[in-house]
Amino acid sequence: MLSYTLFRSLLFRPVARLLWRPWMEGVEHLPASGPVIAVSNHISWGDTIVTPVMLPRQMTFPAKSEIFETKGKGLGARVVAWFLRFVGIQPMDRSGGRASVDSLRAVQDHLAETGLVLGIYPEGTRSPDGRLYKGKTGAARLVLSGDAVVLPVGVVGTQVHRGPFGIPMMRRPGVRIGAPLDFSELRSITPSREVLRWVTDEMMAAIQELTGQTYVDVYASSAKNGSLSAAELDAKVLPRPGAGTPRPELPEPSGG
Repeated sequence: MLSYTLFRSLLFRPVARLLWRPWMEGVEHLPASGPVIAVSNHISWGDTIVTPVMLPRQMTFPAKSEIFETKGKGLGARVVAWFLRFVGIQPMDRSGGRASVDSLRAVQDHLAETGLVLGIYPEGTRSPDGRLYKGKTGAARLVLSGDAVVLPVGVVGTQVHRGPFGIPMMRRPGVRIGAPLDFSELRSITPSREVLRWVTDEMMAAIQELTGQTYVDVYASSAKNGSLSAAELDAKVLPRPGAGTPRPELPEPSGG
């Protein structure tokens, strides 16, 4: 999209560099063309601004519908909603059931048709305290359903605070891109629950290597809703997502 490239290069990237001084590492891992799924941690709405601004290719991602509802919200929320609409991102229904399945299928079709870089947050919601939380398997299902290159992405320093005149500010946010993850053998089978969980944990482990975050083996939504105490959350800390669970065995090929 020419308008996207011009807007990012001539306006938004210079403004972002002036205000936030963002940086990026590992861009050599990004293919020059073709569909890419970038799986990332999620610590702030600033992630959805900094990563697309810094990436040299056009990036899109499914965004929860609530982000587009700006009535009564501040300048930062309105800027995010406007930016997402500008780059052609559609709201994604996360209510579950048929609506969510249809949304995921639409994302798959969009990725196959456009060959863009698709950003996914496997945690499903922002981290409530900066730690890395358990990934949901929907991202793994998307990864295994096609042939897109899978890149782990770690964002750091994207926490947003209010600056002068209400301008959203970040302190030197950064984006680290890791080496591609290879799940090609698992794409040839119908994924079981165990396969989806293993792929998810491997993606989260690769993200953790890029960010150095402490990993908590519960969903971020559980931490946010207060169903677990601080002590219970601390008890769920693991050194690594999946805690070293071995790769699932592939089913034996049928004879004939």
